[in-house]
Amino acid sequence: MKVYQKREKGIGALYDEVYLVDGARTAFGKLCGTLAQVSPTDLGIFASRAALNNAGISGDEMDQAIIANIGQASTDAYFLPRHIALYAGLPMSVPTLMVQRICASGMETMITATEQITLGKARSVLCCGTENMSLSPTVSFGNRLGYALGRLNFKDMLWEALNDTAAGYPMGLTAENLAKKHHISREKCDLFAKRSQELAQAASENGYFSGEITPLNSTIFEAVGLKPRKVRLPRGMTDFTCDENIRPTDQESMAKLPPVFAKDGVQTAANSSGIVDGAAAVVIAHKSVVEAKNLKPLSRIVASASCGVDPQYMGIGPVPAIEILLEMTGLSLAEIDLIEINEAFAAQCIACEMELGLERDKLNVHGGSIALGHPLAATGTRLSLTISRALKERNAKYGIVSACVGGGQGTAILLEN
Repeated sequence: MKVYQKREKGIGALYDEVYLVDGARTAFGKLCGTLAQVSPTDLGIFASRAALNNAGISGDEMDQAIIANIGQASTDAYFLPRHIALYAGLPMSVPTLMVQRICASGMETMITATEQITLGKARSVLCCGTENMSLSPTVSFGNRLGYALGRLNFKDMLWEALNDTAAGYPMGLTAENLAKKHHISREKCDLFAKRSQELAQAASENGYFSGEITPLNSTIFEAVGLKPRKVRLPRGMTDFTCDENIRPTDQESMAKLPPVFAKDGVQTAANSSGIVDGAAAVVIAHKSVVEAKNLKPLSRIVASASCGVDPQYMGIGPVPAIEILLEMTGLSLAEIDLIEINEAFAAQCIACEMELGLERDKLNVHGGSIALGHPLAATGTRLSLTISRALKERNAKYGIVSACVGGGQGTAILLEN
């Protein structure tokens, strides 16, 4: 492993002989939709079991599990990573770790796994990101200490998660800042969102996503020595396999929606990422495992990078992260066949395009989070799985996945078919 560290730019590493074998995800349920009552733990178990099955590796062959979850949304939240690993079939002797880099947490599971493998602490690792945003709680911090008459103080943790107190305003306003800086119009944002929805709808209708989505049903998860976990979907729901946030759209309808974050702003509910519930998981393994089991991995993990940016321009984080990858590898952007940049906000993604000089036909070719939704911890894992499959589909060589991160960061991973 060759490392990169420059305080004025960021951090990164180049890797050898580590592969993304395969993975799976749940379909993403819209806010208060089909998955609204399914805990993030259970969503993670669904995705992890399917990822292991798709990879052709059993849980008892995993050396570690690296899990991500941002919003604690179930009573077993403290135990979430351990419970996912155990009910996915990993041995009780195998340790589990949770990581958190907000919107890039799914990618961080893979980065941490790759580094653990490179250090020789593992040969195969289960990585999972899971999120139920519908179950995000309303909380009263300090309630245990008591309160004055009529002075109850409750907070909506879903709303608070979207509000960066350091920047002094909701993260959507950071996209508005980028829109002003780059002179990005409302019309351009709506067109970008329309493209995302149309590409995702086409991918859904032609069966592309069926190659990564595992069907969800009411079930009971069992594991030796553990209590069974009952999972119930809404009555009558079987084989939940369709992303609920994808919908037909037209520019005329989008133009009628009011701005969400600023009076004369460009960001609306239609051109911002969807708030959804879901999980995604992948199996990361060393070359020795791949060869010993005659596996056919989806991609090789070449390099990763992370950096910090001004919180007021949070959404530009993918740009310096991608630039670090190119600097480390000596590749040019023209040599990258496909790029996934998480569509937190249309203006944010367009600003990244402009600063990188990126051709749009390489970007998010099966739609992005404006259409599919952005279940925080699961997104990076989903992006990595989707682009790895797309590289295979197109017989292309290099792909980059990247995301901006609340608070002002960026993370990117270079993958090779």
